[in-house]
Amino acid sequence: MNFLGHIFLSGEEEEIILGNFIADSVKGRKKLEYAPGVVKGIQLHRAIDSFTDHHPIVVQGVRRLNKDFGHYGTVIIDMYNDHFLASLWRDYHQVPLERFSLEIYAMLLPHLPMMPERTQRMLPYMIQGNWLTAYAGMDGLRRALKGMASRAKFESGMEGATDFLINHYEEYKAEFKLFMPDIMAYCDDWRKVNLK
Repeated sequence: MNFLGHIFLSGEEEEIILGNFIADSVKGRKKLEYAPGVVKGIQLHRAIDSFTDHHPIVVQGVRRLNKDFGHYGTVIIDMYNDHFLASLWRDYHQVPLERFSLEIYAMLLPHLPMMPERTQRMLPYMIQGNWLTAYAGMDGLRRALKGMASRAKFESGMEGATDFLINHYEEYKAEFKLFMPDIMAYCDDWRKVNLK
């Protein structure tokens, strides 16, 4: 899952959402500098990543990508999953995606000073481009993947991953619909155990 998926799977507690959002920029013991609720959000982010990376349906989708995109397949499938979550949003959430996105931006902004530097730089661009909503369309997905390709350390080919999705759209959509109930149930169980 990418930003939208991680935020969606966080539940409704602000500190959990915040921790989940900043987790990729928080390395090692740095997480201990944050409030306990934020730490739990970081832990949830890592749990989601681990569950996703080992799920047989996701592994199958990544394998399809590996020939063209090598080890970037795991990054690309996270973006595909955010695309499907955004485009099928009404199937998963009662609040319209546009409103949900604006509420998330408004929630995150006051916490900007305590975010890692990398996230501080990124959040204004995310809000300006309304990334969470933009994932729903192919143009938004293409822009996001092109941006990721430009920041990759090695040649990734990610700028071509939108066309790859178009050519395999129904396969990835069907796999997303099978995967989503599993990751949602996993996160519900995780929160019940870890957020007492």
